[in-house]
Amino acid sequence: MLSGLMVGYARVSTDAQDLTAQRDALKALGVGARRIYVDHGLTGRNRERPGLRQAMAACREGDTLVVAKLDRLARSVPDARDIAAELTAAEVKLNLGGSVYDPLDPVGRLLFDVLAMVAEFEADLIRARAREGMAVAKAKGACGVGSPSSALVRRPTWRRCMQVARPALASWPSWSGSDARPSSGPSSALRSARRRPGTGAPSPPPRKRDQPRTRAPGRRLRRTPWSASRSCPGPVRPAGG
Repeated sequence: MLSGLMVGYARVSTDAQDLTAQRDALKALGVGARRIYVDHGLTGRNRERPGLRQAMAACREGDTLVVAKLDRLARSVPDARDIAAELTAAEVKLNLGGSVYDPLDPVGRLLFDVLAMVAEFEADLIRARAREGMAVAKAKGACGVGSPSSALVRRPTWRRCMQVARPALASWPSWSGSDARPSSGPSSALRSARRRPGTGAPSPPPRKRDQPRTRAPGRRLRRTPWSASRSCPGPVRPAGG
């Protein structure tokens, strides 16, 4: 008589959790890597799980459905009993971490019910702690409680930043009117008038050709190259040359 196949099932409640530990435990129990069906982001209270449905559909008469722990299979006593009854009706064995469930053994049924009750109790504790944390966060004025996308970190927007900075900006001194800050240099109109004569601003008189260049007080005189100076006489040529 040929022995039945072993089909594994693993589940995690969130997408961030890892299935490596459950896969290793199933492989240690004799389940092949290609016969392991998984569910990501689904709780044990949800019976509509694609991975669980595929795992139970892959089991035939004489096969064994293997899970690392009972809470991976179900998180409520009624669901655990229904799944076990469905497997028993299809003559499929249930392996819970190495222990085969026997529905005809009173002690085995008692232990199965106790494990199911513990799994349901743990799920109730998780939900109670989550509700308590949400109530505390709501009392402190946290926004977006209950939505994972916005409850953890809310990025500040430009409108929120301006609402915070507007009182500080209103207290700054105004630089218009009588409170205008004096300028330390010449105005732009005067600078443009100096560059463009004929605009009404006084301009210095033109310097004559033979008049030596004078240096204004506080200003350095720009040196003229010797070859470019017009006042320099040319070289004296010898007579008869």
